[in-house]
Amino acid sequence: MSEYIRKAEKKDLSRIGEILVFVKRVKFRPIFKDDDFSFNALQVLTVAEEYEKYLDKIYVYDDGIVKGLIHIEGEEVKELYVDYFFWDQGIGSKLLDFAIENFDVKFLWALEKNSEAIRFYERHGFRLSDNRKFEEDTPEYLVMMKR
Repeated sequence: MSEYIRKAEKKDLSRIGEILVFVKRVKFRPIFKDDDFSFNALQVLTVAEEYEKYLDKIYVYDDGIVKGLIHIEGEEVKELYVDYFFWDQGIGSKLLDFAIENFDVKFLWALEKNSEAIRFYERHGFRLSDNRKFEEDTPEYLVMMKR
């Protein structure tokens, strides 16, 4: 395992919630334009409680501060998030490389309009496939990327 990457623990739930809420607001609010979801439904405590059931599938980047997380299920990267304040430090790359090396992940779904994420995944060997589906309860598409 990478020096700073470890399995998530219950003590990490508040940071996991904080990272998910903040990054989703920054990256997805401009796409979905749903303030009710972004600021009412998306709350740190609610997200932290929801993610407790996924702890055995989440790994965090922790160098003294939990700065990012990756959620892996089977051969799929379900989620990869890095705290906004630590972007452009290679943390997302380290988490994704960890998943590729240790879990042989083969695919993920990315929001079609999140071109920055798509470019990031392409730099790591993922390619857009012809598979796409609606993001649940939205008019936006997810696109499957494969290695």
